[in-house]
Amino acid sequence: MLDGIFRYLWIILLVVLVVVIIAKTIRIIPQSYAYVVERIGAYNRTCTVGLHIMIPLLDRIANKVSLKEQVLDFAPQPVITKDNVTMQIDTVVYFQITDPKLFTYGVVRPLNAIETLTATTLRNIIGDLELDETLTSRDIINSRMRSILDEATDPWGIKIHRVEVKNIIPPRDIQEAMEKQMRAERERREAILQAEGKKTAAILTAEGKKESMILEATAEKEAQIARAEGEAEALRLVYEAQAKGIEYINSSQPQQAYITLEGFKALENLAKGESTKIIIPTDLQGMAGAVTSIAEIVKDPKNKI
Repeated sequence: MLDGIFRYLWIILLVVLVVVIIAKTIRIIPQSYAYVVERIGAYNRTCTVGLHIMIPLLDRIANKVSLKEQVLDFAPQPVITKDNVTMQIDTVVYFQITDPKLFTYGVVRPLNAIETLTATTLRNIIGDLELDETLTSRDIINSRMRSILDEATDPWGIKIHRVEVKNIIPPRDIQEAMEKQMRAERERREAILQAEGKKTAAILTAEGKKESMILEATAEKEAQIARAEGEAEALRLVYEAQAKGIEYINSSQPQQAYITLEGFKALENLAKGESTKIIIPTDLQGMAGAVTSIAEIVKDPKNKI
């Protein structure tokens, strides 16, 4: 009975041992990863994606390295500007491991090394800039830091793609002074905009009045011209009608009786005026000679003859 139990235990142990050996022998490496393999304590090879066979008890995976681009977000670091202003700056570093062997054997704790190198590089760069330059030169700071870090991390098998200054936090008194300056600048711009708006409104109002006066004067001028042209046309038509009437009369060769009758009609019209005395010629045929005297009487009704 006991022999049977021991036999089963040995079988189970053997199966477990075989499974462990197989697990240690066959390794499947996923995408975007690389395994650094040591044999008897020395670097042997770097295994990339796929199926790989390990020698049990001799081969050991020293490091599993991700080949994806990674991000390190560092805590704010105290830095001092050229004009002795202390402020807090935090940075973000985007990097990628390009050589798993160098990354494994190049430096102890490479991520901490990158953080320390970033802090010292940032202090050196900010130390050459004044406060105003620091606040307005983020692109220059990012470019210089990326160049320096990329060159320094090449022996570690690390490629620095980007370095970004995320926040620049000046001291509280500097912040208050900057806020006051910004507030004053906004108020100045607002005053300028209001003044320009009033100026533009006044100019537009004056131009509107000017155009209105010009249009009114032009309209009045055109109206006067139209009235004058109308009156002239009316007079022309009247004179044309009178001329045609005289022409018709002359062409009909009127008799003496008609001329006498027309003379009486003219005298009748004169008698209706305000004159108290009129001249009546004895010879109606000579009435043409008295037309001038009659016209003078008509122009000035108060004249008495």
